[in-house]
Amino acid sequence: MAKQAVYDASAIQALKGLEPVRRMPGMYTHTVHPLHVVQEAIDNAVDEALAGHGKRITVTVRKDGSVEVEDEGRGVPVDMHAEEKKPAVEVAFTMLHAGGKFSRSGEGVYHISGGLHGVGVAVSNALSRRCEVTVYRDGQKHSIAFEGGELKQKLKSEKSKEKRTGTVVRLWPDPKYFDSPNIPMAELEHLVRSKAYLLPGLTTVLEVEGKEKKTWKYERGMAQYFDFMLQGRELAAPLFAGEKIFDEKAAAEHAEIEAGEGAAWAIGWVAEGEVFADSHVNLIPTRSGGTHEAGFRSGVFEALAAFMETRALAPKGVKLIADDLFQRACFTLSARIVRVQFHGQTKEKLTTRHAAKLLELCVRDAFELWLSEHPEDGKRIAELAVEQAMSRLARGKKVERKKSSGIATLPGKLVDCASGEVARNELFLVEGDSAGGSAKEARDKESQAVLPLRGKVLNTMSKDSRTVLANKELQAIATAIGVDPHGAEDSVDLSGIRYGKVIVMTDADVDGGHIQALLLTFFFMHAPKLVERGHLYVAQPPLYKLEVPGQGKGRPARRIYCLDDDEMEEAIGQLKKEKVRDGAWEISRFKGLGEMSPEQLWETTMNPDTRRLVRMQLDSKQMKKARETFELLMDSGEAEGRRNWMREHWKSVEADV
Repeated sequence: MAKQAVYDASAIQALKGLEPVRRMPGMYTHTVHPLHVVQEAIDNAVDEALAGHGKRITVTVRKDGSVEVEDEGRGVPVDMHAEEKKPAVEVAFTMLHAGGKFSRSGEGVYHISGGLHGVGVAVSNALSRRCEVTVYRDGQKHSIAFEGGELKQKLKSEKSKEKRTGTVVRLWPDPKYFDSPNIPMAELEHLVRSKAYLLPGLTTVLEVEGKEKKTWKYERGMAQYFDFMLQGRELAAPLFAGEKIFDEKAAAEHAEIEAGEGAAWAIGWVAEGEVFADSHVNLIPTRSGGTHEAGFRSGVFEALAAFMETRALAPKGVKLIADDLFQRACFTLSARIVRVQFHGQTKEKLTTRHAAKLLELCVRDAFELWLSEHPEDGKRIAELAVEQAMSRLARGKKVERKKSSGIATLPGKLVDCASGEVARNELFLVEGDSAGGSAKEARDKESQAVLPLRGKVLNTMSKDSRTVLANKELQAIATAIGVDPHGAEDSVDLSGIRYGKVIVMTDADVDGGHIQALLLTFFFMHAPKLVERGHLYVAQPPLYKLEVPGQGKGRPARRIYCLDDDEMEEAIGQLKKEKVRDGAWEISRFKGLGEMSPEQLWETTMNPDTRRLVRMQLDSKQMKKARETFELLMDSGEAEGRRNWMREHWKSVEADV
């Protein structure tokens, strides 16, 4: 028998500097390829241009595997950091949570920026074999170099022969941290080009050694980009483009919006062919959308709905939804937000709650005005939307939802939805009758169904399908969804599935986390095809609520929801900056979803425009790895393996003892 390791103080490791990134790179960046590592350097250059410093950014891909990003900004500061006793440039590249973008509300050097989480270019350095930084500042040329994230060449300064300012970062991404060492060039080109059209007047250059240099500059911004993307195709109606930035007076009318926030957009409709949708926040591409996209879609749709209602353009019996309008829409959206929050370090999805309201305020009135000024064009857009709605309804009639099958009746506690459109419908798996009651009242009865669960479901690890179906709770889940338990290699027919989204919605506490883990074990081990096809989601309900009293004119009382302790600290910090009297706010901690009123549950966790969902979609390779992890963490025979895993990953594991 193997000798038992002693669990004492010597077993507790404290990772220093960039070691956490090298140990667990997947927590900080994509590990499929190094594009995000390079993007961090590009985003820093763009933030300088966004702040009004520099008109040109050059990205060069060299034959030796390195990528160089050069800007005309102010140059990363090189003077000595008062607390760290190191040059500021060294601090920025070797320390997590160090940067110039944490200050907000006009106090810092960046009012609007894409960088926020403070790990950015330090992660790029940590995951590179070598990193060279050259800074032009105050008539001097400063150079510093790192290898494996550690300082290799101390800061060296000399008089610059060039009259310029700016920063040049050259990275050699380390292949051992990535599945593929190659940067996808099409994605890199799209990224570099997008910066140019999002910031009119900015020139971006992509140079690949041995190939022709590509340069972009869009003086007309998004409208010019549309010409490029459409490639000669005609729009069904003229392009609707606009921009709205809230000044201090306008922002004062809305409690959550700050001066300088707003958006620019361009949207057009095509009768046929492919469509495209590009959204950005502070010039960072949000490939998975987020709250800003939800607000934009809502604002555009509500404006068209109002236009159609006043002119009686909707056929009887046809209820339009936002998807009908956006099926044939091409759009590009650029939001500017001060207190920006992303889902994860890769910043692909925005989760800032007030962004939905901000974007709706930006675009709804503007589009209503545009439609009233262009009534014939508005009618053409409405006709396209109605066409899509009729097509959707026709498809729904062909595939009728089964209320029951020959072998099973739908569970009695299932509160079903009215719509027959599988893709649009959602099933919420809710913990307990109390939360189930709130969810039933809060839901959109048209497209949201609720299945309350009693207690903790069976741990299905190492259980066969017969045992799974013998359990009443799990049988109810499988029957409601319309999926039979199956294995990873099984061929399974999902044509009988009854909901496009299956959403696990549990309390934000330890018990809720346990139930969530048991449900995910069931889906990953006994319904893996459901996961692979992207039907499974996990809701992210808030843990805290802050009640903030009104503060005179223009600052009415408000309610702020926070996902966790970090968000609450940030929200309180923001209130202090707004000079709200310390302690004037009241903090409540939700014991569970059942404690929320239906209105609160809808606003925070069920409303598609403001909720936060994590999609559990993995490819077959990732699924295999995930299933192995579930086996390690959930199998009763893996106690020793779990102990070893917790020793290795103690820093990223949370436990209530």
